[in-house]
Amino acid sequence: MLLAAKAQFALAVRMREPGGAPLADVFTFLSGLYFRGKISYARAFARPPEGVAGAFVITSSRGLRSPEEPIDAAALREFAAVPIDVAEDRYHRPLTLDARALAEAAGEDCEIVLLGSIATPKYLSVFQATIGPRLRFPREFVGRGDKSRGALLLRCVADGQELDYSPLGGEVMHGPRPARLPVRTAC
Repeated sequence: MLLAAKAQFALAVRMREPGGAPLADVFTFLSGLYFRGKISYARAFARPPEGVAGAFVITSSRGLRSPEEPIDAAALREFAAVPIDVAEDRYHRPLTLDARALAEAAGEDCEIVLLGSIATPKYLSVFQATIGPRLRFPREFVGRGDKSRGALLLRCVADGQELDYSPLGGEVMHGPRPARLPVRTAC
């Protein structure tokens, strides 16, 4: 739908124009609630050291990228052609290089929070090897599915309440499903 030649909604039109559209806008459209929650949360609560970006998007073939980086239809097709799999060199190599650079730029005292999946090795194998014990994840993610994590992150942004983080390997990373978030009504 996004790449359909006849699509007339704003994001599809931008994808066809020179310069494309911001990566975060494209991934939000494709991924929905979870990615919207992750990018909103990262923008709200990141406290990077001077000279280091506060948020990055994991891509399948270009490592860590700025959420504002413009992409076009060719880039999106490139991403779609590369499996997010640690055995896939086109995925693993650029992500490893960027994660090493991030770890170095951030310094030894900076904790780095992963808002992606902690239940599979697709991210963990790279980040644990490059960032090591400074890697953290939101404790409240344990047992939640993508939609629940997205809703939780958006709720935290709305409330101005940052989550608690745990080191990977030191906490339970799989657990029972927590209670559903209470329904809120719009005012």
